Amino acid sequence: MPLSDVPVVEPLDVHNETLVRNVHPSDWTNPTPADRYHIVIIGAGTAGLIAASFAAGAGAKVALVERHLMGGDCLNVGCVPSKSLIRSSRVFAELRDAAAFGWRSPTGSDADFASVMTRMRRVRAQISANDSAHRYRDEKGVDVFFGSARFTGGTSLEVADATLRFKKAVIATGARPALPPIDGLDDVEVLTNETIFNLTTLPRRLAVLGAGPVGAELAQAFRRLGSEVTLLEAADRILGRDDPDAAVLVHAALVRDGVRPVLSCRVARVEQRDSEKVVHFVEGGELGELAVDAILVATGRTPNIEGLGLDAAGVNHDRTGVVVDDTLQTSNPRIYAAGDICMAWKFTHAAEDAARIAVRNALFRGRRRLSTLTLPWCTYTDPEVAHVGMHEGQAVAQGVPVKTYTQRWTDVDRAVVDGENAGFVRIHTRKGTDEILGATIVARHAGEMLGEVTLAMVGGLGLGTLANVIHPYPTQADAVRRVAFQYSMTRVTPFVKRLLRFWFRITT
Repeated sequence: MPLSDVPVVEPLDVHNETLVRNVHPSDWTNPTPADRYHIVIIGAGTAGLIAASFAAGAGAKVALVERHLMGGDCLNVGCVPSKSLIRSSRVFAELRDAAAFGWRSPTGSDADFASVMTRMRRVRAQISANDSAHRYRDEKGVDVFFGSARFTGGTSLEVADATLRFKKAVIATGARPALPPIDGLDDVEVLTNETIFNLTTLPRRLAVLGAGPVGAELAQAFRRLGSEVTLLEAADRILGRDDPDAAVLVHAALVRDGVRPVLSCRVARVEQRDSEKVVHFVEGGELGELAVDAILVATGRTPNIEGLGLDAAGVNHDRTGVVVDDTLQTSNPRIYAAGDICMAWKFTHAAEDAARIAVRNALFRGRRRLSTLTLPWCTYTDPEVAHVGMHEGQAVAQGVPVKTYTQRWTDVDRAVVDGENAGFVRIHTRKGTDEILGATIVARHAGEMLGEVTLAMVGGLGLGTLANVIHPYPTQADAVRRVAFQYSMTRVTPFVKRLLRFWFRITT
């Protein structure tokens, strides 16, 4: 029978109808289960889709179970819609700064928020074809089941009144926004990443709780689109996981755009007062009150473990999610997990590679380990902050002697020409060697530039090798080579200089 419990994605326009038709078709009929599957995957977000595709491509009989929308957070309420919104918001900065490049100040530069969101929905619907149920069934040979999965034992689960038996399984049910224990928050309608992309009208005043990557990105984007934005953060700086100097630059960019950051503050309570939402907070021992039209909560994630029957399957779990070892195996040796349900790295690209590790280890008795991954990440503010490996502080805390090299954009010709000279490339090496321990890049397109350093780390190439990589002139990526030149110059020690002087004397 066709499914009756089909999610509704607001607003119900042609683009969202296309989205749902792809990732949770209303006329879908679950297949008759096979006698036994080589692998059953629960959750069709990034980790689940990659796991299913990889396993099916290897010839395994695969079942994929999804209770909501295929594509998970990344497609529906994360990477895709947020980056579309961010791209539209960057046009504001380009128009604002146009006079500095010789253009007369443009007129009519206010954002049409409804059009911005329509574009986002159109882009999302277009991309959703890649994650569609029909594609996974017809092109990849995966048995796609819609419904809530529940383990009934160590080698079986139920979904939509059907029993699926398996040799191996992968749990990839992801995570959802975590609401902090703030008095009154449950009584006020707030936004999270799961609902903010349903908006069709721009909130005139927006409070953002949490200045991590999601909070910082969306605070800047909504300010550029016209909202009055206040960003509230308990820590004494934004982007607490990133290089402190990078956070300072992003903070300055937010302030320039008109965001009001309130740091080292504690939100005491929230209330609905007539048509307004009021945030009561404590800053520096003083009580503050903020009246807004909408509140975005961006204070972390909580795992989707409820209703899975993990105890029946013998799978250990806690408040952080499913417990796995470094091979992504759970306490049930037949069951693995991947993605946000079990990992501290809650990134789409981390989920992709973790899914491949889980499937290899599950189906082919592999012993690949999560800890061997060299994982980059990027925060898509303007400028972006891209990072891989260790920060200098992390290296010092672990007792690793470190040498840091920094190239600022003020001395990079292309960055000066582009008017994008607020940022840097910073690379950390093990002291006394050219072994790259980590790097941070702050630039308009830092995420696109980090791959060269990540490749060097994965390939075991030292910073000295990067000094030999020729870049076209002028490019901003040439800053990576300039950092490498700084390392090369350290090899010219006083002793080497004396030898060179002697050489030049005898060869004159």
